[in-house]
Amino acid sequence: MNTSTLMPLDEAVISSTIQAGSEVEERPTTHPADAGDKPLHHLTEDPRYIGKSVERPSARKLVQGQGTYIDDIELPRMAHVVYWRSPVAHCRIKGIDASAARGMPGVILVADGHDIAKVCKPWVAVLGHLAGMKSAPQYPLALDRACWQGEPVVAIVAETREQAEDALQLLQVDIEELDPVVDMETALDASTPLIHPELGDNLCFTRSLNVGEVDDAFANADAVVETTFEFGRHTGVTLEPRCQIAEWNSADQKLTVYHSFQAPHMMQDLYARQFDLPESHVRVLCKDVGGSFGIKVHAYPDDFATVALSIMCKRPVKFVADRLESFTSDIHARHHRVKARIATRKSGEILAFEMDDLTGIGPYSMFPRTSAIEGNQVVNLVGGPYKHKHYRAQLKVVFQNKTPTCQYRGVGHPIACAVTEGLVDQAARAIGMDPLEFRKKNVIPDDAYPATGASGIKLEVLSHEACLRKIEQMMDYPKLKAEIEALREKGIYRGIGFAALIELTNPSAAFYGVGGARIASQDGCTIRLDPSGALSVSVSVGEQGQGNDGIYRQIAADAVGVDLEMVRLVLSDTDVTPYGGGTWASRGAGVGGEAVLLAGQALRANIVKTAAVILKRDAAELTIRRGKVVDAKTLEPALDFTELGRIAYFRSDTLPNDFTPELMVTRHYAQRDYPFIFTNGVQASYVEVDPDTGFVKLLKHWAVEDCGRVINPKLVDEQIRGAIVQGIGGAMLEECLYDDRGLMINASMADYLVPMSGEMPDIEVAHVQTPTRSSQLGAKGAGEAGTAGAPAAVMNAINDALSPFKAQCWSQPLTPQKILQALGKV
Repeated sequence: MNTSTLMPLDEAVISSTIQAGSEVEERPTTHPADAGDKPLHHLTEDPRYIGKSVERPSARKLVQGQGTYIDDIELPRMAHVVYWRSPVAHCRIKGIDASAARGMPGVILVADGHDIAKVCKPWVAVLGHLAGMKSAPQYPLALDRACWQGEPVVAIVAETREQAEDALQLLQVDIEELDPVVDMETALDASTPLIHPELGDNLCFTRSLNVGEVDDAFANADAVVETTFEFGRHTGVTLEPRCQIAEWNSADQKLTVYHSFQAPHMMQDLYARQFDLPESHVRVLCKDVGGSFGIKVHAYPDDFATVALSIMCKRPVKFVADRLESFTSDIHARHHRVKARIATRKSGEILAFEMDDLTGIGPYSMFPRTSAIEGNQVVNLVGGPYKHKHYRAQLKVVFQNKTPTCQYRGVGHPIACAVTEGLVDQAARAIGMDPLEFRKKNVIPDDAYPATGASGIKLEVLSHEACLRKIEQMMDYPKLKAEIEALREKGIYRGIGFAALIELTNPSAAFYGVGGARIASQDGCTIRLDPSGALSVSVSVGEQGQGNDGIYRQIAADAVGVDLEMVRLVLSDTDVTPYGGGTWASRGAGVGGEAVLLAGQALRANIVKTAAVILKRDAAELTIRRGKVVDAKTLEPALDFTELGRIAYFRSDTLPNDFTPELMVTRHYAQRDYPFIFTNGVQASYVEVDPDTGFVKLLKHWAVEDCGRVINPKLVDEQIRGAIVQGIGGAMLEECLYDDRGLMINASMADYLVPMSGEMPDIEVAHVQTPTRSSQLGAKGAGEAGTAGAPAAVMNAINDALSPFKAQCWSQPLTPQKILQALGKV
């Protein structure tokens, strides 16, 4: 069992974490003028809420215990399912004796993989634009072999969860254990058994990229630094585990799934296809969701099995994963070994990067987004912030008999950023240049955009130079450096680490749609003016705790021109909301928010048009202020929304025959200008390392973030702080540990370490705002940048603290054992 690297902080530091505020700087952009750099009056004539820290509507409900989560929902005749999961990493299923289990009180059905396969089709998770990718067909329940510890094999449905659990104890499954593929380093060796012989090898996907003259760049470099970086598997540990209720109405032939999920329309499409149902006969709705982090954006085998069981039983079936099974059934992520090097001149110019990434996934690629995207992102993002022209990368994604891996908060960014920034720090040290100055010299200049990165990524507009200046001022870098030198004379070893980062947000169809995955890149909003003068706003992007409900209310209120309290939201229901992609890839503000803005502007125009007809005036003479139609010049009230609503809805006989009020509008938005809209930032970490114990104290963390237009500063700040904490968890604490038989040995909250508040530093956040030109709102994403940069900054700070000992540690999580090994003490 790994032990925590961290020392607890004193209470003053803990309290300051909560109180720390943020600064916001609006940076004028240098490329051609467009909507993005205009003041907020280009969005609405009376801006009151966009850019303000307004309370989100769900906050009070949730803190008072009034939320509705899946386990709070009770339906008539509802049954409960539990799953017998493989206790080993690889086995042949020789026989199942369920006779005793079937005889237990309350048991309704015991089903195995062959039973479920009669109802649900198998799937193969590949994407067409990832050339050569392969995976084996997968079923909801294992048929003849189980390929990882935790794979569902048998389902037991009973009247209560307790009865199903009791029956599970009497289930007899005869298995023959098979040799597992555990070590990704040997997964492709000729002597290693094949997990799926029909695939020919254990290689899921490979990619090579070679840009510029890499060999010449390294041959002519003044300094070359090479390092092997290791990243441990970890998982999301959401507060609410994965869960759902599937309700099959056999009379109507309709399926309703109550889900704790991120992309309802995606699942509606998958249920329709896997069960051969008309899409119009499938409804997916999400109430309150207790955290996701990407864990809940994938289609799991037990998810499809639960739906199949509801169809078989013709009644609602609830599945709620317990914490123990979550560790081996929820996706894992970030298991990479990266050998990388950097070439630089003595003058400080970065010439080239080269890297070889080996990542182990599971026995199957995850459906439908696949398990190759994370590694593919690492290839795209290494070296991202810098202006070098030479880059070579090799990626191998290999199958293992371990829990499948897939997209998790940051999706490749923490690996790519740690590799890039770790090399940058080492290169600066090799030529004797300050690491902050080295970054200033090499980041793409703020006035050089739009630009193309060495890997081919298209960068619209970033602000690394402005971010570096701001963070240097925030942390008082010269003073900290002097403090570190003075303390080292006293035997106290502190260090500073930086990380310049990019984060892809607002993805276009180039992410999934181009590969054949039916995952929408657009999102939609329907806004209706009610007779009371209130707004009903329906959005296809849901709320998972990040505050989407808050910003949509702000945008709608400003776009139409009403008080915030007059806006009511409906989210995450495929029967009600417009079609859309949902919440993932930091797209809630940039894509969903833009749809809300467009719908609000359209409704505003329709309200003015209706008022002009009622008042028999020219529409150009009218505008809207705070729930009233007013004279555009004098702002004198002309017509209240409630009176307009009364006439439009109940007295249409008073209106001209050729005019019909249109007081409900729908607008969609998809970002099409770039494959992704990149955000950027810089983080810095200040740590103290005890060379005798290997323990680390996190003293302070700074983040300067440019996520375009900041809609709600407090929400953005807390998103960044939360993501930083999650990134620190991966860098120092979290790892899914396996033995040589492929069994996870720390699959409980007693043994799997997560960040605790008493160990976290004060996190100071500031902003530079460079709005994107791809939308009127100008918002980019902000939900994952903290996770992307924190591991690199903390890792570099620890290695800076270890530099007097000429020791380095590049294996995450950076545990006390690893630090002591680097120091040669164990």
